[in-house]
Amino acid sequence: MSVRTIGVVMNGVTGRMGYRQHLVRSVLAINEQGGVTLSDGERVKLRPVLVGRSAGKLADIAARHAIPDHTTDLDAALADDDNLIYFDAQVTSARVKAVLKAIEAGKHIYAEKPTAESAQEAVALAEAATAKGVKNGVVQDKLFLPGLLKLKRLIDGGFFGRILSVRGEFGYWVFEGDWQEAQRPSWNYRAEDGGGIVLDMFPHWHYVLENLFGRVESVYARAVTHIPSRVDEQGATYQATADDAAYGVFELEGGIVAQINSSWAVRVNRDELVEFQVDGTHGSAVAGLRNCRVQHRSATPKPVWNPDLPVTARFRDDWQEVPDNGEFDNGFKIQWEAFVRHVLEDAPFPNDFASGARGVQLAELGLRSSAEGRRIEVPQL
Repeated sequence: MSVRTIGVVMNGVTGRMGYRQHLVRSVLAINEQGGVTLSDGERVKLRPVLVGRSAGKLADIAARHAIPDHTTDLDAALADDDNLIYFDAQVTSARVKAVLKAIEAGKHIYAEKPTAESAQEAVALAEAATAKGVKNGVVQDKLFLPGLLKLKRLIDGGFFGRILSVRGEFGYWVFEGDWQEAQRPSWNYRAEDGGGIVLDMFPHWHYVLENLFGRVESVYARAVTHIPSRVDEQGATYQATADDAAYGVFELEGGIVAQINSSWAVRVNRDELVEFQVDGTHGSAVAGLRNCRVQHRSATPKPVWNPDLPVTARFRDDWQEVPDNGEFDNGFKIQWEAFVRHVLEDAPFPNDFASGARGVQLAELGLRSSAEGRRIEVPQL
């Protein structure tokens, strides 16, 4: 069995997501398993070329994982013909400029979401990639979460009957940074640096809704900044100019109504950090990151509202766990393997820049809806 190696320029691996999920748990994990297997049996290993602004941080990561190639010169990395793929996990505000450089250099592009800060820029990236003839993809990792894969299995099997509604709860308390260190970088809370939970999470919700339930036709959202000031990594207090919570109602094709709350200012009283409840005429399900519970209409209890008596029923006991029925690999790694096959043998990869642009569009319209206090229809891109 032959094995070949292709270069992958990875820009932004000094950040938490770029390092942990994309470098360590995807690219390096793929190499440890012997590479990506193509349809003809050939295996392809990935040679990461680390790019970033801090030579010291890059050198540290490279030494830790025995990676020989690292540089602060993006142009030099893109000039190497052996580097076929460019990956971008930088802060959102730096993404468009770097991705356009990579497109011009003829690299195939894989990027974190959101692909841009505005729908106009996101559409321009998709058009530029198409015009240049390079393959392109955007990270849509939540489609590969075990809980949502089980949910998709239920949908495909007709478990719900006619789906009526979707309710999502996402978030956790991000410490302000004064008496306990914040779990997220400070740029997330500055609009001028591309921060905000709407721009961060609405692209996620878009591809989840679009792929599982149908096209988003309208949005009504309220974006707020609950915590007005925070403390950054250097211990300095700064004004939070970006939204840290968003409450959205999305109308989908077929009459499905989705309500999703997203917040970095909420304390968790649920089984997982994100949960989706789907209600249909024949059954309901609650899916999280890993688990999924169901209640069929034949097993649905008949509660009666009576505020004068204490509730003795344990409603959660009436739900049944959906079995795994298989092994679940890391979702980021699965997408990396799919994108490599897309580049090398034109295997399907529906999560392209056009789908990424639709996610940015929903975030943009969500912010506009909040500012104008009204429901806004979502045009088809």
